[in-house]
Amino acid sequence: MKESESLHFTGTIWRPPFEARSVLLQVTVGCTHHACKFCSLYGDLRFRISPAEEVEADLRIVARYQPRARRVFLVGANPFVLSAGRLIRLADRIRDFLPKVRTIGMFARVSDILQKSTAELRELRARGITGISIGTESGDDASLAFMNKGTTAAEALEACRRLDEAGIEYYLTYMTGLAGAGNGTRAAHATATLFNRLHPYIVGIVSLTLFPDTPLMREIEAGRFVPMSERERLEELRTFLKELTVPVTISANTVSNAVPLFGRLPEDRVRMIGRIDEALASLTEADLTGYRQGIGHL
Repeated sequence: MKESESLHFTGTIWRPPFEARSVLLQVTVGCTHHACKFCSLYGDLRFRISPAEEVEADLRIVARYQPRARRVFLVGANPFVLSAGRLIRLADRIRDFLPKVRTIGMFARVSDILQKSTAELRELRARGITGISIGTESGDDASLAFMNKGTTAAEALEACRRLDEAGIEYYLTYMTGLAGAGNGTRAAHATATLFNRLHPYIVGIVSLTLFPDTPLMREIEAGRFVPMSERERLEELRTFLKELTVPVTISANTVSNAVPLFGRLPEDRVRMIGRIDEALASLTEADLTGYRQGIGHL
């Protein structure tokens, strides 16, 4: 690819593991919220919407090199914040350049979904927007409030129910360790209780990893947050997997997971919990802490 044909990407580009084969198209930069205490993903980037001419220039390049692309993933922390009308026009424009595209996915905040009516969500589904990745992080309201997530478990429930009504698949995230030391069981129970009322296609599990220059690190230095031990994180995950009853794919295999897991509930529950038990029996806190300290970047 010639330098003049470079795609318009700003900063580090994030996508879920299961979007590895999707065409990545930048339509927004940064996060509209950008206030979660634990987040280090977007640095000093200010949210902006990509100009239409940039998006079309990228589509021309993709059409030249991947004319048979079937799925597009829109990058940015939460492109679903765009209005339903704008997303509809964008989906139509994607197909102008890539007529074989069948589905479109992206990240969303819970609030982005709640801003759209069920009728609008159904129209987006009809345009091929079929999969939304939501950073729910937890079903524990105390954790969400402390971390300044800006959403509640009740709001996540309402948002996902609207997606169910519209026929849009959604993929949820659960972050172990988020509740702090001594609160893993509470967080696991609250999150399993919430997710059991929903119909997620995938639950992606990550584990809180601390980086300098985040508000959470300052909370720790001030003594207002005590990080959870690595063993408690595994016990939290064990409780969550034991209590989660909905049929769903579990993807806990990112770099943040000291003990990677992947499987399907309910059929792989015993195997995954067994793997956690093996780790708890064979790995010390020092072993697990050493792994996390070696993570340089998510």
